[in-house]
Amino acid sequence: MIFLRFIGKTCGFFGYVVQYACVTHCTFEYIGDFVMCSGPSMEPTLETNNILLTEHISPRFHRLRRGDIVIAKSPTNPKQNICKRIVGMPGDSIKGHFNIRNQVVPRGHVWLEGDNTSNSADSRIYGPVPEGLIRSRVLCRVWPLDKIRSLTNY
Repeated sequence: MIFLRFIGKTCGFFGYVVQYACVTHCTFEYIGDFVMCSGPSMEPTLETNNILLTEHISPRFHRLRRGDIVIAKSPTNPKQNICKRIVGMPGDSIKGHFNIRNQVVPRGHVWLEGDNTSNSADSRIYGPVPEGLIRSRVLCRVWPLDKIRSLTNY
């Protein structure tokens, strides 16, 4: 009898663990998550080891705007994520860089650039980025604590 009660409580405990794991997974996959930024491409706005709070809803509903900082899959290496600012939306004409003439951002794409233009591999190198590669929009920096601030442009 004691053994059956123990088994029942153990199964109940594991049921709660599975439920919380599912809720956590869905939250991080569909609502938002935390991302650690690395590399110099977004300096001085963001520095290496800054932790960012991001949301996944705006990219899914195509509610991104010029000036938003986004996390996207790298167009040149799908195993790597990049953190860049949207500087061009579909239909925008982008001034030529590196001896490339002006370019119009095609429908379904955005033009991404790092804030540190002298040290950033971005759309100036690989061209417009498909909106489908954008994973999330950055809301705010949460670490380091003395630099907590909103990073939305509205």
